[in-house]
Amino acid sequence: MPKPYPSEFRDEVVRVARNREFGVTIEQIAKDFGVRPMTLQKWLPRADIDAGTKPGQSRTEAAEIRELRKRIRLLEQENEVLRRAAAYLSQANLPGKGSSPASGRCPHRS
Repeated sequence: MPKPYPSEFRDEVVRVARNREFGVTIEQIAKDFGVRPMTLQKWLPRADIDAGTKPGQSRTEAAEIRELRKRIRLLEQENEVLRRAAAYLSQANLPGKGSSPASGRCPHRS
């Protein structure tokens, strides 16, 4: 997958495309900036969403959701480790599991 274009670059290309002179095509602008026309055509509605003029999930919101999902996965893993540790420790503290009788006397001696 190619490296994404910097957001400042995308914003500038979109600005130029929106403010283009009559008769200047998206294809010409894309060529001038060295991007594919289809890429620029995708950037235009994305810019509207990011600006809040069209409904949809902005790039900022999408990044936040990705980070939150990572955090959830990490917390779920930590929770599983704690659950296993609690189960192990509760088994280790059960009577008759290697601990000596409460009286402290050895059962074989009188």
